[in-house]
Amino acid sequence: MLRVNDLTYRIGERLILDAASFTIPEGAHVGLVGRNGAGKTTLFRAIMGDLPVDSKAVSLPKGMRIGAVAQEAPAGPETLHAVVLAADTQRAALMAEAEHADGLRRAEIETRLVDIGAHSAPARAAAILHGLGFDAAAQARPCADFSGGWRMRVALAAVLFSEPDLLLLDEPTNYLDIEGTLWLYDYLERYPRTAIVISHDRDLLDTSVDHILHLDRGKLSIYRGGYTSFARQLSEKRMLQAKAKAKQDVERAHLQSFIDRFKAKATKARQAQSRMKRLAKMEPIAALLEDDVPVIHLPSPEKPLSPPIVAMDRVKAGYGERVVLTGLNLSLAPDDRVALLGANGNGKSTFCKLIGGRLPPLAGEMKRSSKMDVAYFAQHQLDELRPAESAYAHVRTMMPDVPEAKVRSATARLGFGASKADTPVEKLSGGEKARLLMGLAAFHGPHLLILDEPTNHLDIESRQALVEAINDYEGAVILVSHDRFLIEACADRLWLVTDGTVKTFDGDMDDYRRLVLAGPEREGERAADAAGGQKAEARRAGVEKRAALAPLRKRLEGVEARMAKLTAAIQKIDAALEDGSAFRENAAKAGEIAKMRADAASALATAEEEWLELSGEIEAALA
Repeated sequence: MLRVNDLTYRIGERLILDAASFTIPEGAHVGLVGRNGAGKTTLFRAIMGDLPVDSKAVSLPKGMRIGAVAQEAPAGPETLHAVVLAADTQRAALMAEAEHADGLRRAEIETRLVDIGAHSAPARAAAILHGLGFDAAAQARPCADFSGGWRMRVALAAVLFSEPDLLLLDEPTNYLDIEGTLWLYDYLERYPRTAIVISHDRDLLDTSVDHILHLDRGKLSIYRGGYTSFARQLSEKRMLQAKAKAKQDVERAHLQSFIDRFKAKATKARQAQSRMKRLAKMEPIAALLEDDVPVIHLPSPEKPLSPPIVAMDRVKAGYGERVVLTGLNLSLAPDDRVALLGANGNGKSTFCKLIGGRLPPLAGEMKRSSKMDVAYFAQHQLDELRPAESAYAHVRTMMPDVPEAKVRSATARLGFGASKADTPVEKLSGGEKARLLMGLAAFHGPHLLILDEPTNHLDIESRQALVEAINDYEGAVILVSHDRFLIEACADRLWLVTDGTVKTFDGDMDDYRRLVLAGPEREGERAADAAGGQKAEARRAGVEKRAALAPLRKRLEGVEARMAKLTAAIQKIDAALEDGSAFRENAAKAGEIAKMRADAASALATAEEEWLELSGEIEAALA
């Protein structure tokens, strides 16, 4: 068992752990939860012996091997597979000794290698790396070839492979995509030894652990079950304690009232004295406090657009001669909630840039509403915040000509009230920075909100606030996230980015989890079976749909012809305005041409809206 007894730790004047105690049975899988900054990582460091605490405060079984993800990600010339194999130091030492040993010692080493499964280790290491997103070719490459995020996956693979007696994982899904996260859920659920995981991922805490260790205001409490069970127990505990406190408050007030009325009267002095003693012995019941969770505000667009706001027909996307995605035939409605599935490196970011207007298509036809405003949030944009400036200063740049009171009100809506509005960004937590950046991105009520891993740095309560904000937002959302809870709570459509294209995934997250855990060899079979059963029906339906859609397509062609004429007219007018020779001696003519240009632009905008409406009707009929 792991026991922590009266563990106290301070950082300066701040009390992080206040006589904290808990016991974890052998083989338990524990989720360590608490608000950001509560001291969860500090507790890990105390367990690992990295903090100067009383040696009697942390009791570990003799010889217990503790494993945690290395702070420094491997970055040398060794292959990924070699790095993971080397994490089992006992195996590595025995294998090295076996090369030179002979006789009885060689036999002892071979017996021990069999006992620890040393000969199956390469396959096990490969399986773990594959689960975390590395195919066979990637496993044979040196660590130095990969970015920091991918190398952190290698560090995670190494500690999982070493199978320590006590596994300590601090936010292990932060560097994973949804596929790696789903694999990790399954791996941790089957982990054969004791594990403690710091996580804000509700699905991991419901799927992979059997106890919840709650750190709140320096105190630790352990609960049986996953996160949903813990949340219910905590709510009930708070309710019962609030009722007990209210009942005690009434009793204390009644006793005090009696004392105040009768302590000076001789006939009641004894009763008053008795009640004073009773009041003094009464231990006050403290209410369990709940932390205030700042609301996340995502303003909705003022004027909705006609559907679809984006339509793609045989679109290719990429960078120069490098094609990343092809055969894109998708459309997006003004209120769509789409989650993108697919492993990192398959093109999710490329697709987000394409649909958000940051990347032009390489081929095909792509129509975007001319009035569409797009907001984009990605974790790497945190570096774009100005460290020395406050949240108020950042909002002020969005509202340069309004009174200070209105700017402070807008800052407060982003979750930065009087106590935080003037704090420099460099002193904000990661979650606060993410909330500020998200609020600034969506400040003017965009029609399309693209969120790329928005939950990193957010604790569970803030993630729930994000769910509510997305569901209240009235525009379209494209969501990339490894947080299954967020996807299931917000997305009503799933698009799978794989095999160089993006296609609709007909199923839910349970179906996708089964697909991921079944492996790539099963994915092809499933896709082939589904396609084979639908081909004949699709051909018959296609004939009928083409006939029914003929009038709409004819109208669409007419609108496209009108758009082409208006575009040509605007180009001709722009050339005349740029030249200026036609009206140098007649200023009134310049005004007439400018008015013609404005009329043509207005007509083009109307035609584009009509095109989008017709395209939407056709798309809906085909769907």
